[in-house]
Amino acid sequence: MLPASRHGEILRVVRSSGIVSVESLASGLGVSPSTIRRDLQALEATGALRRVHGGAGSLVDLDIDSPFAHVATVAQADKERVARCAAELVEDGDVVLIDIGTTTARLAAHLRTRRVTVITSSLAVVDALREADCVELLVLGGILRRNYLSFVGMLTEQALREVRAHRLFLGTSGVRADGTVMDSTLVEVPVKQAMIAAAEQTVLLADRGKFPGTGLSPVCGPDAVDVLVTNEGADRDTLARFGAVRLA
Repeated sequence: MLPASRHGEILRVVRSSGIVSVESLASGLGVSPSTIRRDLQALEATGALRRVHGGAGSLVDLDIDSPFAHVATVAQADKERVARCAAELVEDGDVVLIDIGTTTARLAAHLRTRRVTVITSSLAVVDALREADCVELLVLGGILRRNYLSFVGMLTEQALREVRAHRLFLGTSGVRADGTVMDSTLVEVPVKQAMIAAAEQTVLLADRGKFPGTGLSPVCGPDAVDVLVTNEGADRDTLARFGAVRLA
């Protein structure tokens, strides 16, 4: 990738994420951390971004931008059916990890009366469960992505290495035809991968509009997903890549 193209992609990721680490950028763009550091130095010199310890941040006030609120209005009925179906997999006493996303936030709402422990990096999930007395809520810290109500970064990933869950409910920006689970934001990918490693079972929530899906970076292959929860009408060839599928 030419430097100009790489710079453009770095700016797109930083503006989307708010703050992103050197390691995440290097991994996503397939270059060395030293190359990314030089890129960030050059971009800061032009005033396009600001460098922070271990990465870079946007100059834009991310409180103004709210993609979460916009995404939450898309395919609401499909997402609600997926969330309701996924909630049926939860048993009292379970420890569950809940990923960021609008569908996972809907799932959380269905757990308000359940005696479970919920671990999450999503403020939307926290908001859904903060008044649920029977739910023990563990919030992962880190760098706040205000535009998507999530925590990311090394602190989030380190915290995930200290916990163990019965199952993870994983969100996605899309699923490719070969079953690859994608995400649209580089900085979220290592958090999702750490969640997969921390859970005994991974349940992917993806409404039928996510097939075929798009995204900037791969999170995992279909072999890392134990159960896929989606809607009737999702692409059958893609569904065949997964071992277990529940249709909502």
